[in-house]
Amino acid sequence: MSEVVSYSIKSGIAVVTVDSPPVNTMTRDVRVGLKKCFEALRGESAKAIVLACAGKTFLSGGDMREFETGVQEPGYHEVLRLIEDSKVPVVAAIHGTAMGGGVETAISCHYRIAAEGARLGLPEITLGIIPGAGGTQRMPRLIGLEPALDMMLGGKPLTAAQARDAGLVDAVVGGDLVEAAVAYGRDLVAKGAGPRRTGDRSVAGGEKVAEVIAARRVKVAKTMRNRNSPNVLLDAVEASVTKKFEDGLAFERTLSNQVERAIEGRAFRHLFFAEREVRKIPGLSADVQPRPLTRIGIIGAGTMGGGIAMCFANAGIPVVILDTAQANLDRGLATVRKNYERSVSRGSLKQEQCDQRLSLITTSLDYNALGTADVIIEAVFENMALKKDIFAKIDAVAKPGAILGTNTSSLDIDEIAAVTKRPQDVIGLHFFSPANVMQLLEIVQASKTAPDVVVTALEIARLIKKTGVIARICYGFIGNRMMEPYGREAEHCVLEGATPEEVDSALESWGMAMGILAVYDMAGVDIGHLMRQTRAHLLPKDPSFCRPSALLTECGWIGQKAGRGYYRYDNPERKRTPDPEANALLHAEGKKLNIAQRKPSRQEIQERCLYAMINEGAQLLDEGIAFRASDIDVVYTAGYGFPRYRGGPMFYADTVGLKVIYDKIMEFQKTLDPQYWQPAPLLKKLALAGSSFAQYQAEQSR
Repeated sequence: MSEVVSYSIKSGIAVVTVDSPPVNTMTRDVRVGLKKCFEALRGESAKAIVLACAGKTFLSGGDMREFETGVQEPGYHEVLRLIEDSKVPVVAAIHGTAMGGGVETAISCHYRIAAEGARLGLPEITLGIIPGAGGTQRMPRLIGLEPALDMMLGGKPLTAAQARDAGLVDAVVGGDLVEAAVAYGRDLVAKGAGPRRTGDRSVAGGEKVAEVIAARRVKVAKTMRNRNSPNVLLDAVEASVTKKFEDGLAFERTLSNQVERAIEGRAFRHLFFAEREVRKIPGLSADVQPRPLTRIGIIGAGTMGGGIAMCFANAGIPVVILDTAQANLDRGLATVRKNYERSVSRGSLKQEQCDQRLSLITTSLDYNALGTADVIIEAVFENMALKKDIFAKIDAVAKPGAILGTNTSSLDIDEIAAVTKRPQDVIGLHFFSPANVMQLLEIVQASKTAPDVVVTALEIARLIKKTGVIARICYGFIGNRMMEPYGREAEHCVLEGATPEEVDSALESWGMAMGILAVYDMAGVDIGHLMRQTRAHLLPKDPSFCRPSALLTECGWIGQKAGRGYYRYDNPERKRTPDPEANALLHAEGKKLNIAQRKPSRQEIQERCLYAMINEGAQLLDEGIAFRASDIDVVYTAGYGFPRYRGGPMFYADTVGLKVIYDKIMEFQKTLDPQYWQPAPLLKKLALAGSSFAQYQAEQSR
């Protein structure tokens, strides 16, 4: 037998056990083992078979690496058909988290029982693919057309109880799962119940298939804009009704192969691996261990400080929040409480969990309260003098070995660290607002940051369930530095004659979660303008540079908090609506600056904004601010609303072709302001060599 799959027979019931740590992935070795076991059991006297897994979970899913290498024999269909064709009943015993190929294996069995804490899902759509091992054909036959569509299009797992209610599992049990499954098998034998093959069933609700599929296409066009895999999934599920089972399986395989090779599927897989790669820091020894993380101090009780406190309380780590005024602390804690209570009212958090998390957050006006903290995070507004003053005070009270983090989004952390006697303990921890929701944590390594501080920062990200990406010091680090040219072009398009809604609509239709001008309104138009004022000596001597934001700030139209900015927000829902007065003001400013008035096309707006961002990304790579092109992609998809189905700016650039982008930049150099359209040396080098960012990354990692 295979080393990872074995079977034993006791009292007429065979138990096939998969033991392939850490999570029983459906690798080739597992498939080989399953095939050998089920073939061998044909010649045995077993009256029923239980399929179970050792360790912490049932089969967790397919082997992602095989999308790149190709699936080696035996394939999924061969193995699952062998299970389904068993002449004696097969009972799947499901525990832990069964996903994708694991669930497809379970539904090829004849019966299913699940442990109380089990979760079952078909999340392939979140990876730009479809369930390709019979899932689109078996699941509708098992639980009905619309419930199967809900499960596959939603991508979220069902609890064991939900799976039982849906008809996906036959029973939910406590105690020893394998023992319960064996007993279930014995009961089936006693009742004379034979195999119950999913493929033999018809699809409940199938009589409405045309109507249901048409309605779902309308819905996914709105909720999954620009994506192809949802429509391919609908094609496959429709076949479960309109085709015989064998023909449906063949059709599914054809569609599955198409989406696996398509850009969308490749983009999601790229991010899957990129998000795991970010923890690998070049030149950092694997022996470096993180420092303790038992108590956190936070300076600043505003929106950001409160959100950061929630992140740690959610992870069960005590937090003390420091501020200069009791009113600030009271207001900040009230906001935290309101956030938790909102989660309770929605049912996503139990009241006892809310109480427990709030009990972990204390407040103080005294810097000495930070003396026992392992990590102290400063979370005040972007002002260098203020931050330096705070760090000097932290340095005086923090215990030896405490990590001092700054939540700056752009400032020079070396300058902040220089006011302390422990620059090796200082690091940037750039949270994104709202901090308790946003996935990204940009970790900024200063020139003297100790290796174990970097490792601890990555451990912080893991503990609070965020994606931590390391950056080096420059203005804006990775994310905000690349946003500057992106926003610059958006603002200049407005000066040329485009309306804010035309600019944002172009970017949103391409896939950005929110257009950049609407983002400015949400964050506060004045924030970016004030930051630019502090570094005016470093900016282009160009009166049109980000002039729209400056002009709106001068008018007091600073975004949502003022009721108007690039848009108006004076309706009851505070939704953005066009502001003809602002449009006229901005266009008049463009004329005043002698900018030729025109209407940039949607495609031009997209290319200018995105290619400017990509060009800056190439410069960041060349400077070593980002370790990998894929790190940039993670930053943008996790923190800046860049569509995951496009893989991030650098992956997207590769799909367009670097030579195409380089040529367009050279064209813009002639038709627009040439000072802004200088191709980054790395972009030029790779484009002219016919290379890509992916190839460059592979070469750098050798």
